[in-house]
Amino acid sequence: MKNPHFYAVIIGSEILNGRREDKHFLFIRDALMRRGYTLFSSFIIKDDPILIHNTFNMIKNDLQGVMFSFGGIGSTPDDLTRQISADVFSDGALIPHEQFTRDIIERFGDAAYPHRIHMAELPKNAGLLHNIINNMSGFTLEDRYFFMPGFPEMSHPMVEEALNHFYPKAPLLYRQTLIAQTSENTLIEVMEKMDQNVDFSSLPMINGGYPIVEISVASEDYELCSRNFQLFIHALEEKGIDYDIIQNNEL
Repeated sequence: MKNPHFYAVIIGSEILNGRREDKHFLFIRDALMRRGYTLFSSFIIKDDPILIHNTFNMIKNDLQGVMFSFGGIGSTPDDLTRQISADVFSDGALIPHEQFTRDIIERFGDAAYPHRIHMAELPKNAGLLHNIINNMSGFTLEDRYFFMPGFPEMSHPMVEEALNHFYPKAPLLYRQTLIAQTSENTLIEVMEKMDQNVDFSSLPMINGGYPIVEISVASEDYELCSRNFQLFIHALEEKGIDYDIIQNNEL
């Protein structure tokens, strides 16, 4: 996938009501950044079946979507993710995964029944993500939707496993950034002229009581990046506005 849109879906009412602190957002943000990627969006949602279904369905409708879902894949009644993932990304059926079934029986013996064994019931064609703590796997669908436990010590190695295997490094990106001694309002007309295929951001700030703005342009195409960046330089010089180039390199 040339330009994946990475989503983090963190499922847990206990985070929203303050009983637990989220440990996933910063981890996955940084894991992606080490490989040259950025998050497209992140959600923390409660254990509500309609909300989970709608969130998954929205991501499914993004043709560039890649999802990391944390939580809800255990064997208790409030673990909803396995069934909802089957409903949204497959045909709704949950099928015992042969290897996962063997792993559960090997670890728990007779105590695998009647409840723990249900953790091996996964959507069709699911692959496994190794759990380094207790071998109770997460799973993956279509090499782009990844489902993991809520426990960081289990799920974070799974994130690394998935990224190393499927998304080890982003394409080379060229970025040019400047800080101008003006408000971003001054440059809106330039922003409207930019090519829609460049990654662009405008970050307004205050320095000593005066407005300044950081303009950043990035693209895999160096010429496209430079051409759009020069639009801002030309406008600033034409208006006699001071600016400093703070980045002009490959990422």
